[in-house]
Amino acid sequence: MFVTTCGRANENVIKEAMRIASELNIPYIERGKKSLIYHMENQDQNCVMVGKERLELHKRKKGEEPFFFHPNSASFRIKRLMRGEKDPMVEAGGLQPGMSFLDCTLGLASDSIIASHVVGSEGTVKGMEANKYIASIIAEGLKNWSSPLTELNEAMKRVEVWQGNFEDRLKECADKSVDVVYFDPMFEEGLTDSTGINPIRNWASYTPLTKEVITEAKRVARNKVVMKNHYQSPLFEEHGFEVIKRPSAKFHFGVIRL
Repeated sequence: MFVTTCGRANENVIKEAMRIASELNIPYIERGKKSLIYHMENQDQNCVMVGKERLELHKRKKGEEPFFFHPNSASFRIKRLMRGEKDPMVEAGGLQPGMSFLDCTLGLASDSIIASHVVGSEGTVKGMEANKYIASIIAEGLKNWSSPLTELNEAMKRVEVWQGNFEDRLKECADKSVDVVYFDPMFEEGLTDSTGINPIRNWASYTPLTKEVITEAKRVARNKVVMKNHYQSPLFEEHGFEVIKRPSAKFHFGVIRL
């Protein structure tokens, strides 16, 4: 992996690219007039491209969509909450202002953003991301994305990104240290209707939810362990989740009450 810039990068973009390269401890390569494909083939590596408005993660394979941060479904979900409508994830977790929320499968951070909006400035939201390049791009995006919706901007800035695999990171958490521990494993079936998360599938960690992981989650959580998964997933019964069934939905939420 290396870092480069968009074409015709200004001085600020170049400085930002060098900062990102230093933080990730990977090489910075001057873009010049060459294409990204040229540099990736020449280096035989993938790359992080720093643009004027966002960071992108590119695979050297031609035709692959780049990965970049965007709030995905979080914007319209916050608008629904502001209208007094319910959100299934919020309901499953029993989230209230001032609570703490640990998202073990951060992804594009949509659920963490919603949790942040609900728990507010008095609460805390932390999200785990196994891939360090995705973690960096999500962390930068949460800080710098600008939306006309003030509540969305505020919620994003309060989400803390914690790089690492949840198998290891959960072991570092103290007993009963957060109110809700949350899992949303990537669906291998690709069931989501949103095409927005498709590029992340090439980079995502597919670490299984084992008995040991759920045991750790139950140790860490004060109130609930919540899992979102395919409605036919055997993990609900296997790990003792109470299933909140959603008619006609492709996925359900499972809850372990503590």
